[in-house]
Amino acid sequence: MKKSALYVLALFFVLNSCTRDEFQNENSKIENVQSDPLTGKQINAEINSTIKNTGSFNWKNASDHLLWSAIFRGNRMVSVGFGSSQDDFDRSLSTDSKSMQAAVLDLIKEHEGIEQDRFLISSDQYLNQIDIIVEKEETITALRKMKTIRYVEPGDYHYFEIENRSNPNSKSSGSSSGCGFETTALNAADYTTTTPNARIPWAFSKHNIPNAWNYSTGAGVTIGLIDTGVSPEQTLLGSSFNSGASSGRTISKFGSYVNGSATDGPADQCGHGTKMASVMTAPKNNAGLPVGVAYNANLITYRAASNVVLETSSEQNGVKTAFTDLANNTSVKIISMSMGHIFSVGKIEDGVKYAYSKGKLIFCAGGTSTSFTNFVGVIFPASMSETQAVTGVKEGTSNQKCDVCHSGSQIDFTFQMERANGNTVPVLSYYNNQADYVGGSSVATAATAGIAALVWSKNPSWTRDQVLNKMRQSATYYPTVNSSYGYGNINVLQALQ
Repeated sequence: MKKSALYVLALFFVLNSCTRDEFQNENSKIENVQSDPLTGKQINAEINSTIKNTGSFNWKNASDHLLWSAIFRGNRMVSVGFGSSQDDFDRSLSTDSKSMQAAVLDLIKEHEGIEQDRFLISSDQYLNQIDIIVEKEETITALRKMKTIRYVEPGDYHYFEIENRSNPNSKSSGSSSGCGFETTALNAADYTTTTPNARIPWAFSKHNIPNAWNYSTGAGVTIGLIDTGVSPEQTLLGSSFNSGASSGRTISKFGSYVNGSATDGPADQCGHGTKMASVMTAPKNNAGLPVGVAYNANLITYRAASNVVLETSSEQNGVKTAFTDLANNTSVKIISMSMGHIFSVGKIEDGVKYAYSKGKLIFCAGGTSTSFTNFVGVIFPASMSETQAVTGVKEGTSNQKCDVCHSGSQIDFTFQMERANGNTVPVLSYYNNQADYVGGSSVATAATAGIAALVWSKNPSWTRDQVLNKMRQSATYYPTVNSSYGYGNINVLQALQ
């Protein structure tokens, strides 16, 4: 069973894949008479048609002309993955990495007719992956024929921007960035109070988390959060991270999202990342605000994107960098990401596989959208076998997805996050002394990552697979996986006994 994920992605108009032969047959007439690139609207129509007919889309199955057209419309940027096989993504384990990259660069130089410093944008330090600029379709065709090429993809094609611009219906349905800076007075029915004066979100009790705290609070476990950063105006995720019953832990904040010529730092400018950090690790103190699932766990956050839709080259590179950085941090055991795309991105896939190869337990959001797009299944990278895909369900259920959540065969776990009255999970807001609500598969994912921290803290010598198996054994449908909701809701107390 395997995955897909995320909060807000009304970004799922239609998805993915047909074979290369099918694409070539469909486009043969166009390619015989047309050397000009397809328009963005034409490219999206091909993508949408494939998703509607097959359920998914992957650039590896696109014709050379469709691929080159998307590259041309995406600032000519190309992401290239190379290797001796599909699993040869790690430079440190690749015996021929330098020569393979050199051969790729030589081919580009030959076909583009320019020197390397004019087309090479970057070469990844840890992965067999480069970003380049390509002008000619013949270069793309030649690259795809090389035996050492794992993928050739557009590096900066803005599918959703084009869709919104060319399809008025998509605008009315609205695709969301997941951002927001709201604060809300919490309904007293949506929380209980515990000492010293912390509010326990209603959803926690549904998963038996408060009783589980008698056995584990996440101490000694480090979670890596890949999102939009953490607000500098929320001190409970800063200078007051250790307060009340939360002590002896650390929070570290980094930025891997490049805005312009440099990263714009670790500070959340969206609001989404702050809420995810809160539901995982907000302190248990006397502030009268919501507490996190693993309120004694360490947290490392990355501002890897401007919002939850991983569409631009800067966002995709930011996420890739966050995954490799967290992979190489030996203190990190768990990675949570509530962002994604409707189809796969090769460089992010490499980053996920790299982190997985380092023993990390990775949770990704299954997908969140409006009614116009919620027919789409699990999104990327939750759709990957290396990740645990999580979605949100309604209170008291394990097989009724929230109104905007995605489901499908790749889902692994569910988390109750939507009440009958529509209220979702109380969390810290962007601002000090303020709270808000957050829903969708985003909060379900972050909460489940927090649950994993509780289990791992109780059993510090366990491997990733042992932790995961215990979570499965403590869930609704174990040992039989539900076709759309995986193992279902986790009884956290049971997972810790």
